[in-house]
Amino acid sequence: MWLRVAAAGAGAGAGGSRAASGAAAAQLRRRLEGELEGIRGAGTWKSERVIASPQGPHLRLAGGGDAGILNFCANNYLGLSSHPQVIRAAVRALEEFGAGLSSVRFICGTQSIHKELEEKIARFHQREDAILYASCFDANAGIFEALLTPEDAVLSDELNHASIIDGIRLCKANKYRYKHMDMQDLEAKLQDAQKHRLRLVATDGAFSMDGDIAPLREICQLAQKYDALVFIDECHATGFLGPNGRGTDELLGVMDKVTIINSTLGKALGGAAGGYTTGPKPLIDLLRQRSRPYLFSNSLPPAVVGCASKALDLLMESNAIAQSMAAKTQRFRSKMTAAGFTISGKDHPICPVMLGDARLAAVMAEDMLSRGIYVIGFSYPVVPKGKARIRVQISAVHSDEDIDRCVEAFTEVGRKHGALP
Repeated sequence: MWLRVAAAGAGAGAGGSRAASGAAAAQLRRRLEGELEGIRGAGTWKSERVIASPQGPHLRLAGGGDAGILNFCANNYLGLSSHPQVIRAAVRALEEFGAGLSSVRFICGTQSIHKELEEKIARFHQREDAILYASCFDANAGIFEALLTPEDAVLSDELNHASIIDGIRLCKANKYRYKHMDMQDLEAKLQDAQKHRLRLVATDGAFSMDGDIAPLREICQLAQKYDALVFIDECHATGFLGPNGRGTDELLGVMDKVTIINSTLGKALGGAAGGYTTGPKPLIDLLRQRSRPYLFSNSLPPAVVGCASKALDLLMESNAIAQSMAAKTQRFRSKMTAAGFTISGKDHPICPVMLGDARLAAVMAEDMLSRGIYVIGFSYPVVPKGKARIRVQISAVHSDEDIDRCVEAFTEVGRKHGALP
């Protein structure tokens, strides 16, 4: 049977691609092509470079010869994406538990390694329980609708990640948006929200586009004053912020004040995929019953679980990897500032080189690649109009020489294109 289906598929493809016909399809094609041309004309077209090597500080691009490209735009904060122990753990899990479960968790998609990883995540964050998702985007999409009702209120930082924004849109709670990290505005909105049953303040722990860190101490103080709960998205903090890499709540000394943490396994914790929520056990139990992305998505593949589990083992065995980030981050930020660039944020390995103009960001990024430095220009709609930048990300596996070479290339390219005097 499989052979007949495969043969039929091959025959269908032999004549080339097929497109829908008819007036409606033609109208749709014209509209889409017009929109795409507008994106190109605005200088905000996002090309995808194809990598032909493992993720790491040095890359080989498809058709690009040796792996001599320095990578400064991955979320591989701890360099664990290609760590030998992480890879071996993935292979072992693949061999022992298979390629995937072909099912959602509550039907026949839960294995012992899923439960073990959830327990490990809760222990790492010092929380009661945890629940796995296919991504942190799914975790953010699944929590607000399950937790909040029309009697409740959610107060969200205006620059929160798109997944938080989309998750809040799905819930029926009363919605407040406060100015970015503006505690006066948050307090005013908390005062207004007192008429609602439950109040939840939602913020990124570290903001991915700007490299700034939420003022969690002040947020938690206001939450205590106005009897609110605190939710943080820790995707760009888990594994490397704080003395033991537990995140912004550890960094700022408020681990006992934050109620809910969502984060990812796809950045510092192995770099494969997956996300999670960790917090009070009754909340996690409720999410297993009502969170739609959890209930209707396949469970994480065993190899992904193996990767993340080993990454957490490495972090809990020693904080040396997490601690190595601070000096490398400071080296890049100080040298770039001395060269004349404006670097957004503070003390975070996300180092946005602010340029303003979308075309300038795109052209400079391409010119950096010609000098062996892989970086990407960010422009609207990923960031606000007029705030285009090249987002540089420092990794624990970058050497001082790698960082210095990146700064030298930025200085050359910046002068060439008028971004520096």
